[in-house]
Amino acid sequence: MPEFVKKLLLWGGVAFLIYFMAFRPEGAAEMFKAIGAGLMAMAQGFGDFLTSLMT
Repeated sequence: MPEFVKKLLLWGGVAFLIYFMAFRPEGAAEMFKAIGAGLMAMAQGFGDFLTSLMT
């Protein structure tokens, strides 16, 4: 992918995040909570997997 397209997509994503957080803070907070919950669930599953390997 050309470097120009990568930069354009990156800055477009950053601009969207700033816009989303500025004009829809409740929605942005819920999105980050959902992402955090998903990451925690993955970490819990990974921990459970490692625990089951050890026992």
